[in-house]
Amino acid sequence: MDILEKAPTEPNAPRTGGEPPVVRFERAVKRIGRKTIIEGLTLDVPSGQVFGFLGPNGSGKTTTIRMMTGLMAPSSGDIMICGHSIVREFERAISKVGAIVENPEMYSYLSGYRNLLQYARMRSDVSKERVDEVVRFMGLQNRIHDKVSTYSLGMRQRLGVAQAILHKPKLLILDEPTNGLDPQGIRELRDYLRTLTREEGTTVFVSSHLLSEMELMCDSVAIIQAGKLIDVRELHGEADTETAIETEFDVARIEEALDLLGGGEIRGGRLVIRTNREGIADINTRLVQAGIPVYGIRPLTRSLEDQFLEMTGGGQIV
Repeated sequence: MDILEKAPTEPNAPRTGGEPPVVRFERAVKRIGRKTIIEGLTLDVPSGQVFGFLGPNGSGKTTTIRMMTGLMAPSSGDIMICGHSIVREFERAISKVGAIVENPEMYSYLSGYRNLLQYARMRSDVSKERVDEVVRFMGLQNRIHDKVSTYSLGMRQRLGVAQAILHKPKLLILDEPTNGLDPQGIRELRDYLRTLTREEGTTVFVSSHLLSEMELMCDSVAIIQAGKLIDVRELHGEADTETAIETEFDVARIEEALDLLGGGEIRGGRLVIRTNREGIADINTRLVQAGIPVYGIRPLTRSLEDQFLEMTGGGQIV
């Protein structure tokens, strides 16, 4: 079973129907001198998802994020955020965005709370009540009045996310947010981001080199190489996938099982059948009721890392 299911459209084709995408790249190009860093990027980022952005070293991930946040201007093409052009309507587009590019920057001599208040003063739409709400949401209550200089890297990252979501952005952009975090910190951040999409409807666009974490964190991923989009995939889809069933390897019983299930094949001493998640329970019930022993059922999976390396030719993951 392949845990990744192809998106319903071609990688370079915008999605149609349903809720409008939060971000739409429209043939975005970035050239520096004679070198093309991003070449005709066309991509839709769906609303309400944690969306992963992957690519080997030098593929253009950071350049893409810098264009999304206005730190770099596209050489041609456009990026639309909530329907507003980052090129022609920068202020309206960026007002919908919260971002941490590389490391969150804070005043280390101030407390976490004073840092959040300082940021809130820059905007008319952030109240003290919203600051308190975000502190609770990110689980910062116990340390929020301590100086940032005493914070661990994980605490700084959580404070950075708190600052980035104060104004209830439609889009949160995170560039390598798990860098330097221990396993507990990574898991906490992952849980906060998943909760953020569910409770506040924020779309999270995240770039990371930890593919195992991206596999757990993201709903969909886009993969770029040498500045070109090569694939867009949904993770953990509900489409039919291959499942291996371990049973008695008796020809008569195997044939009985194949007839009972209406299909499948024998592969490597196991019965392999294509089904969806709901079908697995039904298969198990039908075999057991027919007196056919089931010793194990497992998906035939390949990890996101395996598939990434296959698509990019084994390039370094950064």
